[in-house]
This record gives sequence, C-alpha cells and structure tokens, in this order.
Amino acid sequence: MARLQHDMIFINLPVTDLAASKRFYAGLGFAENPVFSDEHTASFEVSDAIVVMLLDTERFNTFTHRPAVEKNGPREVLNCLSVCSTEDADEFMRRAREFGGTITRELAAEGPMYGGAFDDPDGHGWELMYFDPDALADMS
Repeated sequence: MARLQHDMIFINLPVTDLAASKRFYAGLGFAENPVFSDEHTASFEVSDAIVVMLLDTERFNTFTHRPAVEKNGPREVLNCLSVCSTEDADEFMRRAREFGGTITRELAAEGPMYGGAFDDPDGHGWELMYFDPDALADMS
C-alpha cells in the first residue's frame, strides 16, 4: 500500500493561561501567526511543516467530545523535535527553562543521540533530540 503524503502537522494543545503559553512559545523562538490567532487561540510556526495551536481549554473542548487532559495531569502524548546540533539543544533547553518550562530530563548523550525533555507551562511534554549524522552512518 502506498504511503499517503502529508505536508504539515498541527499540534493542538489545550492551555489554561493563553497569555503565559504565548510568552513561553514565543520565548522558544517560534513565530506567532496572527492570521490564525485570536483571543482564544494562538498559532505558532515551529517550522515550515509544524504548527503548534494553543487553544484555551474551552475552545479546545469544542473540537472533541472527550475532556481535555487536566493541566499537569496524565501524559497523553510526548512530542519530540529534532534539532540541528548539540548547541541548539542546549539553547532550546535554556529557553524552555527561562520562559516557564519545567525540565523533566536534563540533556545527555546516549550513543549517537543527544537530548532531553521539558514540559510547557500546562504540562505538555516535549523532547529534543540531536542525532549525530556521522555516528548514525557508522551504525549502518
């Protein structure tokens, strides 16, 4: 069966304090797209193919019949972003800490990978991962 083509991913997250979440994601260096933002929603471009949609919980609940996961409640998903270098990972984690995130796993090397994890102000989990291309090539 042929694989279907997908151009983008939109990660929709319920948030309890939209202003605090906007400060956090802007602090990470993501660009807010005002066209898809309003008093209940903020759209942040992570890359050309990844968009994080922050929706206040009431707005988020209009998209689903299941209740949103409570702030800092059970983990439903863990998003992982690749970075281009260990320095980028270090800077990203510095920003996450500075703008209100909680570091859940400090950065560390593990074989050809270097990464760590943090939660945003609402407890949504994010990982960062750098893959050393030379080390990966040696594993082939």
